[in-house]
Amino acid sequence: MQVISTPDGWPIWVSPVRPGREHDTTCARHHGLIDALNRIAAELDMPTLVDLGYENAGDGFRHPHKKPAGGKLTEAQQTYNKVIRGIHGVCERANSLLKTTFKALRRVSLDPSRITKIAAAALVLLQLEYDRTI
Repeated sequence: MQVISTPDGWPIWVSPVRPGREHDTTCARHHGLIDALNRIAAELDMPTLVDLGYENAGDGFRHPHKKPAGGKLTEAQQTYNKVIRGIHGVCERANSLLKTTFKALRRVSLDPSRITKIAAAALVLLQLEYDRTI
């Protein structure tokens, strides 16, 4: 399941749940997120901050620099990584809010369509409870 959040870590969208385990970019591509976020970045000059799971997903994404094999990151790259990870950490709050608030989203092994319904309902309930509706 993919979650999109506001910069302060508030969940605003959850994707349908995919069966099994798959990589973040595979799931995001399946739901059209990669193309949509790349398009938004190009049109609005507003990149999406992501983790290394989205490496090579396109120009619309900003992720931390990888340490080169046997080498070191420059001071500028280390600073860039700290900024990206700091902001990304706040946005991970969206996943945490959903999973800690709704026990039904922890270690669930139902049919993906049922988990999708639970996740969508959890998002709505969370937004209503905190009066953060869009």
